[in-house]
Amino acid sequence: MTMVIECEGLTKYYGKHRGIEDLTFGVPKGTTFGFLGPNGAGKTTTIRCLLGMLGPTAGVATVFGERVRLDGHELRGRIGYVAGELFMYEKETGRWHMDYVSRFRGGPGPLERDLVERLDFDPSRRVKELSKGNKQKLALILGLMHGPELLILDEPTSGLDPLNQEVVFDIIGERVRNGATLFLSSHILSEVERVCERVGIIREGHLAAEESVRGLLSKRLRKLEIAFAEPVEPAFLAGLTGVEEVCLTGERSLRATVKGENVDALIKRLAEREVADVSLEHASLEEVFMEYYREEAPSESHGCADETASPEADAGPEGGDGR
Repeated sequence: MTMVIECEGLTKYYGKHRGIEDLTFGVPKGTTFGFLGPNGAGKTTTIRCLLGMLGPTAGVATVFGERVRLDGHELRGRIGYVAGELFMYEKETGRWHMDYVSRFRGGPGPLERDLVERLDFDPSRRVKELSKGNKQKLALILGLMHGPELLILDEPTSGLDPLNQEVVFDIIGERVRNGATLFLSSHILSEVERVCERVGIIREGHLAAEESVRGLLSKRLRKLEIAFAEPVEPAFLAGLTGVEEVCLTGERSLRATVKGENVDALIKRLAEREVADVSLEHASLEEVFMEYYREEAPSESHGCADETASPEADAGPEGGDGR
């Protein structure tokens, strides 16, 4: 398997302050990788190290098999980058920006006209006249118009309306089907869940998890609603590993959450009673993400009254703060 991005022990300190520490992961060619974490976790530092904008304190980052260097302009020519914070020349037009960037790349990008049309962007207007959404369109055009092999996108749909978000998803999907690799950082976790095959979750500069989206979701939280043929008490599910937040939602119904690979034991316990209905819902990627950043505190009842909650269903604390 050809790796487009490889990080081995990648570390960056700003004086005594931690940026990232000992990051090790890889992104294979043609895959879609989501990179998640709150502000200050180290996402931007990682991206800048991958682009050669920052030199690491320790460790190695390679892109397309080449070690990333601060003077690696040829390597950066194969990358399409859209920054999370946009800085443009306010007095210049979109056309001026496209021509300016094209001169660095040796000529107009092959996708320029197509992107302008599909994003319904007017390149004749000055940047200072553009809305946030239209500035984002310009950033996407500048980052993608040369048909890059690697897309490093930081909040690519920021400021866009739902229709234009769909257009961007379509464009990204087409580029990936044509062999491009995607490294996506976004706070909109539903987007990451939709677009990405694998995700890495970074916490306080360290990689807290790295796995396929499907695998990560299947191993984490599930929401369960059970209706019984006869009255039931929350204590019925007491003692089952990974079964938490058990509470009554009616005389004959329970709500609970199930963590990890504990579904089999739960099903066997339910078989002891006559079950009228079961609803099992996998957590969203956003809920999984919050599992890694939950402050140490007793779990909430999620709408169940305190007097119906089982004292045995004690949810253990997990995670820490998000800084």
